[in-house]
Amino acid sequence: MATETTFSHALNVKCSACEKEYEFTELLTFSPCCTRPLLVGYNFNGLSKKELLPKTSLWRYEALLPVLNPENIVSLGEGMTSIISLQRLSHEYGFEQLYLKDESSNPTGSFKARGMSVAISKAKELGIKHCIVPTAGNAGGAMSAYCAKAGIEATVVMPTFTPHIFKEECRSFGANLIEINGLIDACGQKVREMKEKDPNLFDVSTMKEPYRLEGKKTMGFEIAEQFGWELPDVIIYPTGGGTGLIGIWKAFDEMLTLGWISGKLPRMIAIQTANCAPIWSEVNHEEFSPKPSLANGLAVPYPFAKGLIINVLNQSKGGVYTVTEEELMAGMRELMMKEGVFAAPEGGAIWAGLKKMVHLGVLSHNEKILLLNTGFAYKYMENFE
Repeated sequence: MATETTFSHALNVKCSACEKEYEFTELLTFSPCCTRPLLVGYNFNGLSKKELLPKTSLWRYEALLPVLNPENIVSLGEGMTSIISLQRLSHEYGFEQLYLKDESSNPTGSFKARGMSVAISKAKELGIKHCIVPTAGNAGGAMSAYCAKAGIEATVVMPTFTPHIFKEECRSFGANLIEINGLIDACGQKVREMKEKDPNLFDVSTMKEPYRLEGKKTMGFEIAEQFGWELPDVIIYPTGGGTGLIGIWKAFDEMLTLGWISGKLPRMIAIQTANCAPIWSEVNHEEFSPKPSLANGLAVPYPFAKGLIINVLNQSKGGVYTVTEEELMAGMRELMMKEGVFAAPEGGAIWAGLKKMVHLGVLSHNEKILLLNTGFAYKYMENFE
């Protein structure tokens, strides 16, 4: 296990609630003090854009990632995804600056590759031999691939109703697959039971370890760099467990500290499906009954980082909106037929959410708007049947 810092400026890990610090070389999950997510802190002194590496993956930002020894990096070429100008939709709906960052080109077809690349790299560095994850689909496939690359055993716990291709993906990478009747919260309960029997299992559940977030935050670094270090006015993000939303905001905060960006930060908008809308429910003080969704990644009824998600929405003066299953499917079709983007149902949800926001008068056509499509629709084809 590496203990000497090389290129990384990682300094410590803090509780997101009380800010108690923990040693960076410890094997960490969530904070034992407050039972809240842990956040990696960095030494920003003397770190400039000149230290960015000439890499075509998210490891370009290695200095602001938690892997201390580059020999432990487990990479499949993730990150540095394209930002596309949605010209036809802009013309049809009157938007002046409308863009989409397309995460479907990542390994295993989704943004989950970012978090798993960093989490499994850190697991390798810490000497972990067996990783386990509850998943709605994409996270399981990504963890299986990166564990295969790292030589780490993988166990994936997945809802029975998940499309078959997600299951075969995990098995093909050599992972152990366990199917559970229920949503991802039931899968999480199974993981907890297995960990009680085998404490050597390293649980990489969403926000229950501090490293997946660090991989997801690289979307924020890329957005800034790809837009010439001038951020959009609005970022619209499909939100289940919320790691990407929290990560992007963390990246913006770090870049402000570094002086890489300045000025007003974007309004962060969370889009959820009406079938499973815990953040919308919390903000609007209304109850909801969680149901499965065509957008598997949005069916997260009890996100562990709910408080951090709401903090981001409040700090950015953003908000949360819901769309129906019919609306997100219509959004998928419109992105396909008008822009040639075969977005996952989560991507369809953000386009449907944008149209709803315009109808409600909370979004202006002259704002610079960025949508985040988190994955590729091919894996979801069974859902559409």
